[in-house]
Amino acid sequence: MLIGVPKEIKNNEYRIGLTPAGVKELTGQGHQVVVQHDGGAAIGFEDADYTAAGASIADTAAEIFASAEMIIKVKEPQPDECRMLRPGQLLFTYLHLAPDPEQARLLQESGATCIAYETVTDARGGLPLLAPMSEVAGRMSIQAGAHHLERAQGGNGTLLGGVPGVEPAKVLVIGGGVVGVNAARMAMGLGAEVVLLDRSIERLQQLDMLFGGRLRTVYSTTDAIERHAVDADLVIGAVLIPGAAAPKLITRDLLSRMKRGAVMVDVAIDQGGCFETSRATTHEDPTYVVDGVVHYCVANMPGSVARTSTRALTHATLPYVLRLASSGVLALAQDEHLRAGLNVHNGQITNRPVAEALGCPFVDPVEALRE
Repeated sequence: MLIGVPKEIKNNEYRIGLTPAGVKELTGQGHQVVVQHDGGAAIGFEDADYTAAGASIADTAAEIFASAEMIIKVKEPQPDECRMLRPGQLLFTYLHLAPDPEQARLLQESGATCIAYETVTDARGGLPLLAPMSEVAGRMSIQAGAHHLERAQGGNGTLLGGVPGVEPAKVLVIGGGVVGVNAARMAMGLGAEVVLLDRSIERLQQLDMLFGGRLRTVYSTTDAIERHAVDADLVIGAVLIPGAAAPKLITRDLLSRMKRGAVMVDVAIDQGGCFETSRATTHEDPTYVVDGVVHYCVANMPGSVARTSTRALTHATLPYVLRLASSGVLALAQDEHLRAGLNVHNGQITNRPVAEALGCPFVDPVEALRE
């Protein structure tokens, strides 16, 4: 199969769909790979590294979209990229369609087969292609939150870990999944006082066993969110419903009762955000203030540590890329976990939570693949 890797064009996005090592695995199995000129240069992956791994270099994304049978990306295709897709072509990337009806419409119109990293599952019920970026985003959420708590950045001037004789910051993490656990670990490592909310008693028990008394685990209810949010210096939104829009857990009314200069980091912003006042921001202009509370809602947080993120992502996606390259659409029919990643096929929405979020008809992916 001919696999294309275009340069990412989203604001301050320096990741790339494959590392040179990933390319070498594909070419070693007889596949062809074409990478856009300087696609990975910003993170130290030069064109020469890709050609040494067996790839060819294309000057433009248009050349890649026109020739490749499968497109490997990182972030959701921008409108101009969507319009370059064609029927029968495979697209493998993060999509996050639930809050993005325009992208969904353009992908449907393209006729391409679009597989979303974030809804591919595994035998344990996990999301193996979302996990590495969730790890990065969870760790970065504390880094970003601590920075924006500085008074010069609009925060209330609290040092996350405090100092002897001065109490540390209070951090609320909403959600005990991969993002939440990594956020909690980082915050505790810096000495903060951390409360983590989740609706799974089993998950809270696991985290209590793992972290003991260092982490306060609380069952998540509306009352619990309100009690802990009004006292928090930093709130991390780490809620995920696979494929679906994130629930709004911090309301505008609750926001008005929070500390002035508190910081909220919405890691769920790719799925629409879990704070009522959230709107996507960029690395160039990452924050805004509502009711005195700083909002950090960057939609591609791992992009700022793009070298680490690209390596971690390729390690996770490569086995699936190899399967798709070898078997094409047949791989989706054969593997229920890979098939769970199928969001759009031949103009049809094939992921139920995405269809419900968009108000579109849902077509079972098994049936769609038979057509």
